[in-house]
Amino acid sequence: MKVRVLVSLKPGVLDAQGRAIEHATKDLGYAQVQGVRTGKQIVLDLATDDADHARALARELCEKLLANPVIEQYEILV
Repeated sequence: MKVRVLVSLKPGVLDAQGRAIEHATKDLGYAQVQGVRTGKQIVLDLATDDADHARALARELCEKLLANPVIEQYEILV
């Protein structure tokens, strides 16, 4: 089963890469861009057909490896 994990910085945590992208969009003439937040997507191919089990495995991986729970949040899509 494929599981997508979306990891992003928590609100209030400075996103330096997002700010750099926002400034670049303005330099390119895209004044309508009001803010940019960056993150990462991780796709896991898990050997299970049980969606609840896949979600639990992905959550465990997020807490131990894929995300820094102090500054990042994550969303699991099964």
